[in-house]
Amino acid sequence: MSATLTTHDREGLITWIGKLVVDASVAVGELTLFFLDMLVWLLTHLPRRPVLFMCMYQIGVQSLSVVMVTGGFIGMVMAVQSYDQFRFMHLETNLGAVINISLVKELGPVLAATMLAGRVGSSMAAELGTMKITEQIDALRVLGANPMHYLVVPRFLACVLLIPMLTVMADAAGVFGGWLISTQVCGIDSLHYWNHTEAYIGSFELFSGIVKSVFFGAAIAVVSCQRGFHCRAGAEGVGRAATEAFVYSFVAILTVDFFLGIVANGLYPWLVK
Repeated sequence: MSATLTTHDREGLITWIGKLVVDASVAVGELTLFFLDMLVWLLTHLPRRPVLFMCMYQIGVQSLSVVMVTGGFIGMVMAVQSYDQFRFMHLETNLGAVINISLVKELGPVLAATMLAGRVGSSMAAELGTMKITEQIDALRVLGANPMHYLVVPRFLACVLLIPMLTVMADAAGVFGGWLISTQVCGIDSLHYWNHTEAYIGSFELFSGIVKSVFFGAAIAVVSCQRGFHCRAGAEGVGRAATEAFVYSFVAILTVDFFLGIVANGLYPWLVK
């Protein structure tokens, strides 16, 4: 009896793993086809300026306050949490270098993209999902307008162009927050703070974070729009599309960050000598 149950459990586990692999392959394939379709329209038909500017306002201007607050508190939290460890090793003057290099190279782009995936990505998925279940997307096709060109391309361009700018603003807010806490609360001399920052942070670290944010913005736009276009009927379907947009965008951000980190480490000896 025990052997029978064990065999049954193994078969169930293999079935579950196989279903998971198949579902993941289908999801990746659908996302790839959606991205290629969007890319064709992007390269052949530029979006209308009013539609693009409206998307840029919604994604960029309306997200600025959230990103600035997030970046500022990231820098302040890092200063508070790191000071005791550095003081124990008598390296507290190096605190500025550690905070700022972590911000501009890794934490700033990733956490800013995560916040934007929650705010922008969920919003885009819910908006497009509502348009799908109310048949507004079908109405666009009837009127002769391609939904991919009219709805997806402007949002993709807005994310790719503005999320790097928002990342720079988040980095600036984090650097200021870290400096404020380090100098005014922890008592570190401002001259030492900035001297160590300048010694360890160069153009490669700054631009690597900005390049990452470009890919993060593309991932957020593609995943969120694809989830909206494949929204199921009903209010539950819209909510599920918004949730999936954030979760899948977050997974995509971490995956892209991992591979870009490997590439950046490989290029570092060649670009910085």
